[in-house]
Amino acid sequence: MQRETAIKLLREKLHNENLINHSLAVEAIMRGLAARLGEDVDKFGLAGLLHDIDYDETGEDFHRHSLVAAEMLEKIGLPADVVYAVKVHNEVHGLPRLSVLDKALYAADPVSGFITAAALVRPDKKLAQVQMKSLRKRFKESAFARGASRDQMDTCQEIGLERDEFLEIALQSMQGIADQIGL
Repeated sequence: MQRETAIKLLREKLHNENLINHSLAVEAIMRGLAARLGEDVDKFGLAGLLHDIDYDETGEDFHRHSLVAAEMLEKIGLPADVVYAVKVHNEVHGLPRLSVLDKALYAADPVSGFITAAALVRPDKKLAQVQMKSLRKRFKESAFARGASRDQMDTCQEIGLERDEFLEIALQSMQGIADQIGL
């Protein structure tokens, strides 16, 4: 699937602009991770872009979230490894994360919200001025961006990255698309 087709599908299925921005951010992070890890950048990007495509349908029903998305993506013919990564990014199902793609998506999902929160507490509300020093400090503050699981982000070690390198890749990736996501 070409990126333009995936964006169109995403916009058909999701109507919340913040969720679309989250999807774009996770796509950028996944592309950055793939480049660093020597993986397929387009495949990683596609998984990141479409991982929450069912959210308008499943909402807060976490027992359906990602299963509906995986079924939808399978029906349109996405590669089985992308479908599986989307399915297993929701830990509620208890499915094992087997591939680098699975593990990268699982770690990338919460880091986008964490970095977005770091930008939004700045006076200018922009990613450009967010620095690693601030991210390291905020990571230790459990009340900051409470919904961004630190344990989940720390699974970056399963793909061979230390937390600082993972955060740096995620920050730079999001800064690269800041204008697209309004930050």
